[in-house]
Amino acid sequence: MARSPTAEVKGLLGHFGLRARKSLGQHFLVDRQVLHRIVSAADLTPEDVVIEVGPGLGVLTKELAMHAGRVIAVEADNAMASALSEIVAGIPNITIVTSDVLRTDPALLLAGVGVEGTSPGYKVVADIPYYITSPILRHFLEASLKPSIMVIMVQKEVGKAIVAQPGDMSILAVSVQFYGKPTIAGHAPSKSFYPPPKVDSVILRVELHKQPPVAVSRTSDFFDMVRAGFSAPRKQLRNSLAQGLGIPPNDAAELLEKAKIDPKRRAETLNLQEWAEILEEMHHHEG
Repeated sequence: MARSPTAEVKGLLGHFGLRARKSLGQHFLVDRQVLHRIVSAADLTPEDVVIEVGPGLGVLTKELAMHAGRVIAVEADNAMASALSEIVAGIPNITIVTSDVLRTDPALLLAGVGVEGTSPGYKVVADIPYYITSPILRHFLEASLKPSIMVIMVQKEVGKAIVAQPGDMSILAVSVQFYGKPTIAGHAPSKSFYPPPKVDSVILRVELHKQPPVAVSRTSDFFDMVRAGFSAPRKQLRNSLAQGLGIPPNDAAELLEKAKIDPKRRAETLNLQEWAEILEEMHHHEG
């Protein structure tokens, strides 16, 4: 009879003399249903190349390798990467890279396994520590070579924030939705992990846009504007924009009115198109 995933993880940790490191936020997925939901959300085919971040002991890695053509497993923990090399030694389509993924260009990871070109259609799958959720998203969404799909495990409240609609928007929601369409593909209670974290998780799927949904001259200017607008999110937009841009509130109000946006609204109520219209109006004003 096959061992449960929890027993398998405990056995592997004991065999290799390892433990879950709190400093790295390590929690190992031990729920087969959640495992299958992650793989399903990634829509894998034998032609796909997957970059898996934080493979740990390879529970998800092995499942990915059964459905994808190639899995590049990027593990920052040297001891864990060494153990993983033994665990998956007989699986030819898994490549283990010992590295901090945040310091590694995705294009270099792909080139390292012979995948080159401008559009290899790679996918990212990650059961990552909560504290690096935003950096991981930003790293891949802003990469010169972007994935077609990202499927990552995130804290439940963070997942809800990312898929929010105008009225509950945040900088994180705007940032992710500028690059792709986020949806929640499943839920993972804390008992789905060993050791269990203190909060529940969700499976976040982000399907990247081929082109941003709004036209802006420079992406950096767009996000500078959004950051300015959220500099004091509980204030009316005329005041938060004034604070963020370092201009008088009356000038900010005039800018918003020309963009046909009520200066009394708050940043969390705006959609992406409205942010783009404010930016365009500011460019006209500067011009």
